[in-house]
Amino acid sequence: MLHFTPRLAVVFGLAFALQPAAQAQQQRLTMEDAFLNRSLQPQNLRQLTWIPGSNDEFSFVRTTGGVDELVRGTAAGAPPVAVPLPKFSSALQGVGAEESKTFPTVQWQDQGVLVATQKNKIYRYDLKSGLATRGFGYAFEVDNVDPDDSKTRLAYTKAQNLYISAAGRENEPVTNELNPAIVNGQAAHRSEFGITKGTFWSPRGSRLAYYRMDQTMVTDYPIVDVSSTPAQEKAIKYPMAGDASHQVTVGVYDLGSRKTVFLQTGEPKEQYLTNLSWSPDEKFIYLAVLNRGQNEMKLNQYDAATGAFVRTLFEEKDAKYVEPQHPLQFVPGHPDQFVWRSQRDGFEHLYLYSTQGKLLRQLTKGNWVVTDVLGFDPKGKEIVYASTAESPLERHLYAVSLQGGKPRRITQGHGTHAGTLSPSGKYVLDSFNSSTTPRTIRVIGVADGKPLQTLLDAPNPLTAYVLGETKLFPIKSADGQTDLYCRLITPPGFDPAKKYPTVVYLYGGPHVQLVTDTWLGGSNFWMQLMAQKGYVVFTMDSRGSGNRGRAFEQATFRQLGTAEMADQLKGVDYLKNQPFVDANRLGIHGWSFGGFMTTTMMTRSPGTFKVGVGGGPVIDWRMYEVMYTERYMDTPQENPEGYKAANLLGYVDKLQGKLLLIHGTVDDVVVWQHSLDYLKKAVDQGVQLDYFVYPGHPHNVGGKDRVHLYNKITQYFDEKL
Repeated sequence: MLHFTPRLAVVFGLAFALQPAAQAQQQRLTMEDAFLNRSLQPQNLRQLTWIPGSNDEFSFVRTTGGVDELVRGTAAGAPPVAVPLPKFSSALQGVGAEESKTFPTVQWQDQGVLVATQKNKIYRYDLKSGLATRGFGYAFEVDNVDPDDSKTRLAYTKAQNLYISAAGRENEPVTNELNPAIVNGQAAHRSEFGITKGTFWSPRGSRLAYYRMDQTMVTDYPIVDVSSTPAQEKAIKYPMAGDASHQVTVGVYDLGSRKTVFLQTGEPKEQYLTNLSWSPDEKFIYLAVLNRGQNEMKLNQYDAATGAFVRTLFEEKDAKYVEPQHPLQFVPGHPDQFVWRSQRDGFEHLYLYSTQGKLLRQLTKGNWVVTDVLGFDPKGKEIVYASTAESPLERHLYAVSLQGGKPRRITQGHGTHAGTLSPSGKYVLDSFNSSTTPRTIRVIGVADGKPLQTLLDAPNPLTAYVLGETKLFPIKSADGQTDLYCRLITPPGFDPAKKYPTVVYLYGGPHVQLVTDTWLGGSNFWMQLMAQKGYVVFTMDSRGSGNRGRAFEQATFRQLGTAEMADQLKGVDYLKNQPFVDANRLGIHGWSFGGFMTTTMMTRSPGTFKVGVGGGPVIDWRMYEVMYTERYMDTPQENPEGYKAANLLGYVDKLQGKLLLIHGTVDDVVVWQHSLDYLKKAVDQGVQLDYFVYPGHPHNVGGKDRVHLYNKITQYFDEKL
């Protein structure tokens, strides 16, 4: 079992930290505040970035006197240089752009040139001359726009095809696919395995690798659009657990020859190709090739010019599953070495390899996980990363030598640090927040962690609001061995002699961590609003959730919902032992995996909760997507008992209390049929429950309608709890 020895009880008295003058804090949050009022979010520095190729210069956008300006500063502390929006916009207007009311998103082509995009046209602004030029453009209404590192080439998709644009080569087709079921240049494998895009430029931009995803063998699934009369059916390709999956290959387009070769990734065709990496010399492509069973991974090398398989560098196997999520990171100055991230020893750590597949050394080790890699110093002597080494609730930045040795902690102060590394590797832009600190951004030295500049010390945006107290603490899991971290929010003016209704908010699924030492303890404004209304609000990260290591996550393998429920019931036991919790008025709410867990708790532990609200719930894992479900459950054919135990249709008749299910009608993640099947089963068995749909919304209800959604949820708890 896992054993952690962080601070065992982390308690933050936000009632005091966030209320320096009690008489001034009379305002209460509205639902519009909770979801639409951006002024209540901690201040930030927009577009904060290091300038590539510079002597450790950075830039960000701020608003001064109501006017946006781009600020340019140096780590050494030289006075910042500002480019006012009127000057920038006027220069772009001079070459055909429209006036910008706010500073547009810009990228640095080099330390003297900014690149901006407006209405499918590329504009370049020279900081020295103050002049702009108009570059190439691309086709109207395109998707997946991906520039190369030099910002002189673009890849993008339109429908199922892939295009590039460069000077003199606008809207050049890379593919000419007529079948809409075969898509090019888009993220494959339903964006699992760390996949976020479908195009990959080589380091110098001479070649473009891309996913080609053949979905012709995948079953069509109907999504009904009711925005027109009559309603229109839109069929999507949705591979359900146990069914045929799509087949993916990787093409490599040579911009010089205008020819494409495909990597010879071999059989079987139902496999997962992920973590695509280019070698620094552009000669090779590396792929993590994962079998459909997801328990065997090969890191393969391919010839980028011919597509030929070169070698397998190494393999990783696990009795349950392997989940590669990160590409290779090559060491500067050492093109024959790279760092690989793996949880092969039980926790996500860094491993230094040669390109011949030889393990040179494990760089990090311990009962904690690496959560991010910021980069290397230019000479490739050390690597800078973020991890949970201090506590699962915190994130700190560290550096470790590639020659081995003890990591050096860079950041200080309990809480959560996120950083970006300067071009020289000497400095970090450290963005810090904690349960009591809204946001602080500093330039710090990598060698000693010394703060050199404070770029932002955000004020508390909630000083006018009365908030309750938020506490973070651990309890033991159902196995009695593992710490589970909890967050408890009590109402303003809390009276421990009173009995309060209590709402449990949960998720519980992989890769998600809800309880962290971040602003407001990781809670959102709706939770704080509920506390203002007189509720106690409780959240716990059960086994199966993220950033705690392999055994913690794999505790749910082949039995989703079972270990998570056991842990959540330990949380209920904790609540019932608090004299201020009314055990007869417990409610529960979650979305997606949290909707599955809400419905699980209401029916597999009937009577525990009086009221539940489940949004976008998975009801039957047989109907969820192949990649995610089979990782955690194997196939329905291999694990029929596990699927049966997790299928909530089998527990409808056990429902006690009031349950409201909510679904978006065009949900293409957890398809609408999940909750509709649940309704049908309830009708068949004479079970009463409540239901609400959001027409035209996908898996999440966003925009102004999110206010409506949470008014609906809150009203349900008010009426029933």
